[in-house]
Amino acid sequence: MKNLLIVLLLISNAVYAQYENFEIDALVSPKQDGIILTVGGPEADVQGFTNWSIQLAVDALPAEGGTVKLDPGTFELKDGVRLRSNIHLTGSGEETILKRGRGYKSRLIDDADYAELKLMVEDASGFEPGMSVQIWDGPQSGCWNVSAATITDIQDNVIYIDKYLIRDYNADDDGWVSNAGSGVLVYEAENVLVSNLVIDGDKEHNEKMDGCNGGGIAILKSKNVTIEHVHVKDFNGEGITWQITENVTVQHCEIEGSGNIGLHPGTGSPKSKILNNNVHHNTVDGMFICWRVHHSVVKDNQFHHNGRHGICTGHKDSDVVFENNHVFENGSDGVNLRQENDRNSPHRNTFINNLVENNGQSGEGYGFAVYSEPQDLVLKDNIIRDTGKGTQKAAVFLLEKVPKVKMEGNEISGHPEGKLVVK
Repeated sequence: MKNLLIVLLLISNAVYAQYENFEIDALVSPKQDGIILTVGGPEADVQGFTNWSIQLAVDALPAEGGTVKLDPGTFELKDGVRLRSNIHLTGSGEETILKRGRGYKSRLIDDADYAELKLMVEDASGFEPGMSVQIWDGPQSGCWNVSAATITDIQDNVIYIDKYLIRDYNADDDGWVSNAGSGVLVYEAENVLVSNLVIDGDKEHNEKMDGCNGGGIAILKSKNVTIEHVHVKDFNGEGITWQITENVTVQHCEIEGSGNIGLHPGTGSPKSKILNNNVHHNTVDGMFICWRVHHSVVKDNQFHHNGRHGICTGHKDSDVVFENNHVFENGSDGVNLRQENDRNSPHRNTFINNLVENNGQSGEGYGFAVYSEPQDLVLKDNIIRDTGKGTQKAAVFLLEKVPKVKMEGNEISGHPEGKLVVK
């Protein structure tokens, strides 16, 4: 196995040499707990502090997987680190920082068509091969309408990419290309663990990234993925996003300063476990639970000082237990069940033993605001309070058409409009 890995590393070195100069230590050996490749400093198996040096180690591991261990230091990311099945990517704690490189964007000067693999831009000088890109225009600037790819070549002002465009993008309709990309990307993989590192999105110098295609950590079409002891900060997009997944666990993480949402579980992601995280100071919601996130657990988290809601849930997000969370001092509602009809509302959700206080910091809000029509909504043994700030107007807001909510054992105090508002 050692000789095979050395050969793979040397072959991969030829592929990645155009991006980075680094040396490879020949002493690569299997460990008792699986093969471990180290990346970073002069004693590492793969030397270098970029995404390409990390990717080289990931790609060198055998199909049965192994561990990539990152040294302390700052790794510059011009593309996301792409993980496949059975990989553990781990850092050395807060001293290991994966930081997005400086952002760049240019206008399309020719239409970029569906299934095309090239982009003609006004100025390609800030792009380079191996760099991530996202492509959009005015009408197609969000979620599944945005294309994401990696640059394979550049000829003058023509950029070639590795993935077919998923829409027609019109140059005359505000068409753009930027080098926005994820920090870590898990795509069509299973049995993956990311732990003990920091992802710095350098929000001030990077274009916003669409959250359905990427994030500080993005998990797409995957299952059995765990993110733990990771600090995602200042990513201009979503801190951690997972879409079309199963059995994703995010635990003991801190997500702060995102340009959009802190945590975004969505698009049919059952059996999510969101445990012991600190999610704060994100531009929109602390956590936006999107479509069809069901049979999941949200427990022992803090959601605070986010721009809009602490927790927002909606379309078919059913059979979720929210337990022992502290939701406080968010801009609008502590917990928001957004507008859905009776068929698509978030049914059979239980909120138990949560502390929801002093939300509405942007001017007004409620502890719980129910704008959908959920069946079997339970609020039990929660503390819902305003401690004299007067921003959390009422403990619970309900539309008149909301079915009966089971409320028992809650401690409610301090709201200027009382315990319950029905309109």
